Amino acid sequence: MPFIQVETASATKEQKQALIAELTDAASRIMGIDAEAFYVLIKENSTDNWGLGGRVLTDVLKNK
Repeated sequence: MPFIQVETASATKEQKQALIAELTDAASRIMGIDAEAFYVLIKENSTDNWGLGGRVLTDVLKNK
C-alpha cells in the first residue's frame, strides 16, 4: 500500500483532485505500481500554524 502525504495551508476541492490525480499518476509511472494501489492524504493546516522567516504565515501573507 503506497502512501503519499501532502501538507498545505489550504486548497480547493478542484486543486485537491488535481493533486491526487497527478501525484498518483507520477508515482505509479515512476514506481511501476498500479495507480489503484496508492493512497493519498492531503492535510490542510491553518496559516496560523505555519511560520516563515520567524513570523506566522498569516501575517506574512497579509503583507504581500
